[in-house]
Amino acid sequence: MARIPAAERRQELIDAAVLVIAESGVDGATTRRIADRAGAPLATLHYCFASKELLFGAVFEHIAGRYREVLIASDVHGDVATTTRGLMRGLLQWYVDNPETASAIVELISWARRQDGAKATGVYDEALDTVRSILVADAAAAGQSIDDETLERLAYVVTVIADGFAINWLMYRQAGLDPEIDLTLGLLDAWMAANLSGGGSVDPVGVQPARPRPGAAESPEKLADLVSWVDVG
Repeated sequence: MARIPAAERRQELIDAAVLVIAESGVDGATTRRIADRAGAPLATLHYCFASKELLFGAVFEHIAGRYREVLIASDVHGDVATTTRGLMRGLLQWYVDNPETASAIVELISWARRQDGAKATGVYDEALDTVRSILVADAAAAGQSIDDETLERLAYVVTVIADGFAINWLMYRQAGLDPEIDLTLGLLDAWMAANLSGGGSVDPVGVQPARPRPGAAESPEKLADLVSWVDVG
């Protein structure tokens, strides 16, 4: 059997950890379960990651990196409002397409917040920095200026609305979420229309009402020092 390169094996273990965390939570994500999910001997996991703390630190870095990649891929290089809308749509679709990753993010952020509230903001800081840099670059390319306060508010609105959408999606797991995505984007459009002055605001789209939920009635420091505080017991 061909030997799997160490970097590839590490990534397989990180991917397996995301799946196990999504299914069993952080407390249930034992190294044995993670190794079994990756199809690797437990000794291999301990060879790749000297401790569970290092593995979970790598999972955090992986998720922050994926979040950044999704935002960059969703950059439509338009004016401020058009770009912001593109970033939001990209995030919402990513959550829908990757429910295991979304579940793991919710689990990890909640758990990390209990470990160390100040440093648990690493993933959010990464996302907010990426949103800011994209908006500043696209504003300049479009001949616009965006003040610091508006920039901060836009980054905040994008992350808050996207997080709320993700949690709702994880609860109900509806299929064919286009109406819900359009409705959520409509909230962003309304905020931008009311708050962006000369920021290239887009016309609010005509959105369909969200479908009733099943069973319902009709009608965020960098990650460099992460492993120094992670304590998984």
